[in-house]
Amino acid sequence: MPPVFAHGALRLYLLALLEEGPKHGYDVIRDLSGRFGGTYCPSAGTVYPRLAKLEEEALVRTTSDGRRTIYSITDAGLAELERRRDELQAVEEDISASIRRLADELRSDIQANMKGLRADLAATAEAARKGSHRMPGASTRPQASTHRLLKEAEMMLQSFRDDVRVELRDFAGRGALDEITAETVRTVLDQAKIAIQATLKG
Repeated sequence: MPPVFAHGALRLYLLALLEEGPKHGYDVIRDLSGRFGGTYCPSAGTVYPRLAKLEEEALVRTTSDGRRTIYSITDAGLAELERRRDELQAVEEDISASIRRLADELRSDIQANMKGLRADLAATAEAARKGSHRMPGASTRPQASTHRLLKEAEMMLQSFRDDVRVELRDFAGRGALDEITAETVRTVLDQAKIAIQATLKG
């Protein structure tokens, strides 16, 4: 996969993020990930050395907040950013292209993984059916057992729905929800639905 940022582009984009206000290193990483709709999350080993380099060049200053470091853009950093606004625009366009590429790759990976999961579920269901056919008295299994399993399955679905809904609302509250993220969630849910339906119909 080609790099998300061209050479030197991440350095410039970090200045743009800090122009919005002081941030902890974790905030910088989180904001970068948010700009990519969660399809790309830079590592600390990628971000912190570049922040340190910006500090060496007096484009960024640091202050302490307990055990954490706060990064702020300096006047020199703002001047650098202002001189390179055209380059920053090109970086933004590259990010948009990267988001589309990463989202397409993610959807392809999800679809491939879900195909494998559907096959595994179908094989497991078939093995369970064959096993039940060989079990004496299987046809007279109490209805209470079926009812219990149904209730457990429904509770799992409800718990999954509630958990994802909370996380989705939190994600949207941070302003990170966009079309790419929504499409990725839609793809995952559609594939999961297909896999479950294939198992139940098998």
